[in-house]
Amino acid sequence: MKKITKKTYLKWYEDMLFWRKFEDKLAQVYIQQKVRGFLHLYNGQEAILAGALHVMDLEKDKMITAYRNHVQPIGMGVDPKRVMAELYGKGTGTSQGLGGSMHIFSKEHGFYGGHGIVGGQIPLGAGIAFADKYFKTGGVTLCFLGDGAARQGSLHETFNMAMNWNLPVVFCVENNGYAMGTSVSRTANHDDIWKLGLGYEMPCGPVDAMKPEKVAEALDEAIDRARSGGGPTFLDLKTYRYRGHSMSDAQKYRTKDEVEEYQKIDPITQVKELILEKKYATEDEVKSMDKRVKDKVKECEKFADESDFPDKNVMYDVVYEQDDYPFIPHKL
Repeated sequence: MKKITKKTYLKWYEDMLFWRKFEDKLAQVYIQQKVRGFLHLYNGQEAILAGALHVMDLEKDKMITAYRNHVQPIGMGVDPKRVMAELYGKGTGTSQGLGGSMHIFSKEHGFYGGHGIVGGQIPLGAGIAFADKYFKTGGVTLCFLGDGAARQGSLHETFNMAMNWNLPVVFCVENNGYAMGTSVSRTANHDDIWKLGLGYEMPCGPVDAMKPEKVAEALDEAIDRARSGGGPTFLDLKTYRYRGHSMSDAQKYRTKDEVEEYQKIDPITQVKELILEKKYATEDEVKSMDKRVKDKVKECEKFADESDFPDKNVMYDVVYEQDDYPFIPHKL
């Protein structure tokens, strides 16, 4: 595995803090109705993305996930200003404002969505991995899903095919404890989602996903296995989300005490404390990073605010083959 150094921790801290503040800003502008529809935030789960990016080969590896998908494309290299503009529905967004919160996409940066159908990305992830194997690209696909999606039948069908065809894919459950408001313990007779891999003889296991180091270690082994022809892995990434399932979630299914207990092991706080303890940076240097993050978020907000909405015809351009299709109601 690529060595975890002082530089790694400093990058992890600044990246994770930016992702957190980016999501906080989206929550704020959602209340202002600048972002519409559903909004699912990533707060608390940042160590998963930080650890994954440390061991991925961004030149050829791919990522696919569900609808909690704003910060992953940023980590993969997409301009965060364009991501925020997409959530605003602006023409400068990653999909010209037509995808919105749940459907961020960037083939250029190896990010294949953002999918609103629960579990819909699981077979798609295997399909991307099949293409990499077929064309011998050497790429590995990281397919993220929630603990609720782990109960979908598509997971079992996909696991069977992925093992049968020995596909270069890593299935990662971002297990934050709740499928919307339903706890993991209420969805099966055991809490160990990773055990689903045992029935397919797929390498599998739990991971402490509140620590980027642990995520990096587990994913490095899984990616190396996939890239060397060893086939799929199934990882149960134990994490937590500090906000509700979406902005419309009243969170009546959990207590404030529970949330506060998990906040004691906040991945960003843990990395910050390690940086200060090991003297990788001073308090003033950390404050400078904090300021850079705030300024960067402001730039994203300014860009989204000042961007124009797409022309109405754009909606038809991605549906119909010709701009002058006779039945397009251009003057709506």
